[in-house]
Amino acid sequence: MSDAFTTRVIEIATGSTERVHDLTDACAAFLGDVAAARDGLLNVFVPHATAGIALIETGAGSDTDLLTALRDLLPADDRWRHRHGSPGHGRDHVLPAFIAPHATLPVLNGRLALGTWQSVCLVDTNADNPRREVRLSFLGG
Repeated sequence: MSDAFTTRVIEIATGSTERVHDLTDACAAFLGDVAAARDGLLNVFVPHATAGIALIETGAGSDTDLLTALRDLLPADDRWRHRHGSPGHGRDHVLPAFIAPHATLPVLNGRLALGTWQSVCLVDTNADNPRREVRLSFLGG
């Protein structure tokens, strides 16, 4: 594809529990379709007020450690002024201030230029919203 800018929205089923969902394969598949052998930038954006995008190691316990740290930092209790939804839901609305809803990543020769243990992940602590959209946008040179 020769367009300088291409975007795609993917849907992720996050279920009804806190979750770190690895998006790396979906990002690679998108780039395989649109980036060819070009360099550029991949922007990953979750258009939700209660989720974020993180670069983190997965599969070795770091994803669980992240959720534990978020529970310690942002407890799901009645301290939050934002009170609709599940108990403690207000903390879900604070999450994007700590884990941004976007990441912009380098693409070299059509592939993500991640570190050895880095994965692109959707972080979702909101059990009230079991489906998420993630927008992948490639800006190629």
